[in-house]
Amino acid sequence: MCHDPDSGPPIPPIAGASVSHDDLVLESADGMRFAAFAAEPDTPAPCGVVVLPDVRGLHHFYEEVTLRLGEQGIAAVAIDYFGRTAGVGKRDEDFPYMEHVPLTTAAGIQADVEAAVSHLRSQAGVEAVFTIGFCFGGRHSWLSTAGGHGLAGAVGFYGSTGPRNGEDGPIQRAAEFRAPILALMGGADQAISADDVAAFESALADAGVEHDVVTYDGAPHSFFDRKHEEFADASADAWRRVLAFLAEHAPA
Repeated sequence: MCHDPDSGPPIPPIAGASVSHDDLVLESADGMRFAAFAAEPDTPAPCGVVVLPDVRGLHHFYEEVTLRLGEQGIAAVAIDYFGRTAGVGKRDEDFPYMEHVPLTTAAGIQADVEAAVSHLRSQAGVEAVFTIGFCFGGRHSWLSTAGGHGLAGAVGFYGSTGPRNGEDGPIQRAAEFRAPILALMGGADQAISADDVAAFESALADAGVEHDVVTYDGAPHSFFDRKHEEFADASADAWRRVLAFLAEHAPA
């Protein structure tokens, strides 16, 4: 698991921000229904973000991330991965998510991303849409730039970079990417080595993809967590970079 059940994003709420939020059920083009959580500022948003969670799927950690984006004036929707195998109902901490992760496919996830992108463009009225993902979701955030969604950019926190379950990863598919990439990695990540990160950065450079790969020395996998107080500076810098990336790549 990327985070403990009582973990939360290390992003302070903005007092007085006016944000509407709601639980949703979206439907992908293949007819599959899946759960989502949306937050939208009460003023026009300059851009939208699809939040891709870690292996747990839609979890309160990512609902909080979505709300924090909404407080920044950004329309956001976090998606679940397991509508095809576990339905759309709310789940407790005992949900056996690891039984469902191997049943996901890159194509299925991209169909759900497309539904979330369409929701943001139709409901929030935004044209510039980004993805932000964490761990499993970081990988699929980057891959979303090869999904034909017309994204403005993709952010990934400590996403895996190589093949998984027989499917090519971001390194292998970098030449297909069609939007700028921001990668925020931990220098002490035991799941993703420095060589993995270097190979990803090299693949992006070789493919001519605009990118920024940032490694935080000493930070472990899933460092972006308010329980990891010793990495508060890294988390604050990462969040600053996320907001700067969105602002830079959203059309004025």
